[in-house]
Amino acid sequence: MLLTKRLPLAARRSYRLALTTSLVLAVAYGVGLGLPFIAPLFVVILSAKPSPPPGPKQLILLILAVVVSLSLGLLLGPLLQAAPIPALLIIACGLFFSNRLAMQPGKAAVGTLLALGFTVIPVASSVSPALASTLIATLVIGIAVAVIGQWLVYPLFPEDEHSALAPTPAAPTENSWLAWRATWIVLPAFLLTLTNPAGYLPLTIKSILLGREASQVRLREANRELIGSTLLGGVCAIVVWFLLSFAVSLWFYFGWILLACLVLSGGAYGVMRTRLKPSFWVGTITTMIILLGSAVQDSANGKDVYQAFLVRMALFLAVAVYAALAMAALEHWRLRRQNKAYINLSPKG
Repeated sequence: MLLTKRLPLAARRSYRLALTTSLVLAVAYGVGLGLPFIAPLFVVILSAKPSPPPGPKQLILLILAVVVSLSLGLLLGPLLQAAPIPALLIIACGLFFSNRLAMQPGKAAVGTLLALGFTVIPVASSVSPALASTLIATLVIGIAVAVIGQWLVYPLFPEDEHSALAPTPAAPTENSWLAWRATWIVLPAFLLTLTNPAGYLPLTIKSILLGREASQVRLREANRELIGSTLLGGVCAIVVWFLLSFAVSLWFYFGWILLACLVLSGGAYGVMRTRLKPSFWVGTITTMIILLGSAVQDSANGKDVYQAFLVRMALFLAVAVYAALAMAALEHWRLRRQNKAYINLSPKG
């Protein structure tokens, strides 16, 4: 630890995120965890903003909160079939609340899981309650494995004392607007998932993460951030999959993910000087993990991996383009309303 602490802080953060992500990925696949790409995805969500990992007490509270929030989706599944319109309204309000919660410091993982509880779990529950229960167990185990991976790696690459900057909270009205904006980004993907839950599950997860990313960028950066990170994530997934074809092994998978995450996290933490924001590089990592995880599952199920990848990538890009257009349209509508209100309040000359 003394040796690694001599490394620059940005390098330590890059090594920590890359090693934790690849280690948790290897464990998730090694033990046969259902949807194994979920665990490393949680690592990125939990570790993207550098801070010490949650302690045992915090982990227990987090798991309890996750179980309760995900269990709400079990109740919405039958309602979605019996009364779809009220169920959709409840899901939209639930997405708004989860997006609002995810913007609070240290609440990103809980907010993301709550969003999954209001989207993925009701869809799975409408197909089979047993499938929804299995999915909840998978998500809970995934976040536990992710935190344990943080415990193992953090002592090797710790933060400096008082190095983490406290986030500047946005105004409540601004947070509410960003939460609604993220909700409108997620809803179309959720509606599409209702038509084919098994096929479009990764799309819903991607849309939730896009909604988070959209809440951190300004309108003029939307195209570069949302579409660019999706494209680069797809390219990285193709490169890693091509390299894996030379030696299909879990250890090689671990190594290539470690290398890819190390390069991308270097951009996120400033090891590489770029004009791109950290959210761009984090979005690239999450897209790569989802696409690779889905490709591994397609291969194990005997599907045409390349055809499925092209379809999935096209859907991801479509969601990213929609997110950028939705941001532009919603911001234009908001600006017009503000200008109209200003004109109405102006004194008559």
